Amino acid sequence: MAAIKTVGIVGTGVIGASWTGLFLANGLRVLVSDPAPGSKQKLDKYLQSIWPDLKKIGLAPGASLDNYQFVGTSLKDHYSKIDFIQENAPEKLELKTSLLAEIDAATRPDVVIASSSSGLPSSKFIGKCTTNPGRILIGHPFNPPHLMPLVEVVPHPETSQDSVNTAIAFYKSLNKSPVVLHKEVPGFAANRLQAALCSEAYSLVSRGVISAEDLDLCVTNSLGPRWALTGPLMSNAMGGGGGTDGFRHLLEHLGPASEAWLADMREHAFIFNKKSLDGLSASVGEELEGKDVQKLEAERDRLLVEILKLKAGK
Repeated sequence: MAAIKTVGIVGTGVIGASWTGLFLANGLRVLVSDPAPGSKQKLDKYLQSIWPDLKKIGLAPGASLDNYQFVGTSLKDHYSKIDFIQENAPEKLELKTSLLAEIDAATRPDVVIASSSSGLPSSKFIGKCTTNPGRILIGHPFNPPHLMPLVEVVPHPETSQDSVNTAIAFYKSLNKSPVVLHKEVPGFAANRLQAALCSEAYSLVSRGVISAEDLDLCVTNSLGPRWALTGPLMSNAMGGGGGTDGFRHLLEHLGPASEAWLADMREHAFIFNKKSLDGLSASVGEELEGKDVQKLEAERDRLLVEILKLKAGK
């Protein structure tokens, strides 16, 4: 992998801004663009707010908030200086198609172009890329990227293995935990898992089976802590006594009962209509009553830093 010293950021929403902080914390130079009014001011404020957490995790030698430059609405005059692109534009197919064509035409042919797309596979928006579409892939983080270790690397069928290897090595150099999907699927892996669990959570709350507050407690006091350490498949193997045989034993033992649960879930699948949303929103509103969401987010991030440091043995 050629040395990556300067990263280009396209789009400074929540994800792009968080990526910027991560890259800066790792001693990289970052060139940033965003066409939205006030983007630079919002980015400055956000970076100042997350820098203390990044310091707690540990800054690379030379890391500084002064190592980024906001270059305006586009990177068009700066593409030649960039060694890696992280694109964070909205999930709009036409926008991404035209944007990726611009980036592909203007960057050096060896520069990997990673999209933070959270659901659209890259094969959907590379149709106008003619320089080297084989270096384009998905580099989808879990929010917020400056804290959460996961990055899903999703190549399209024509992505080169060299580009996949470069992306994996680069994200690992940032202390991320990249995973590779071997096939393109809408939503990738983590968001599909999240969607499946949230769909059932929405159903249980909207049907009045459980309150929003108690539903969240179910996750934070059972599945959440356990899965944070071993994930669902390893947890099942342990629950069955360990090893492949234990995993298979648990599924054979619980499978029939699970099929009945799943049938009931399908029968009562959450439907995004006014009635269901009204009931769900009302219960979430009760859970949020009297709470300061910004303070909750700050506390969440503080605890995330501590949990991740414990997992890393720091």
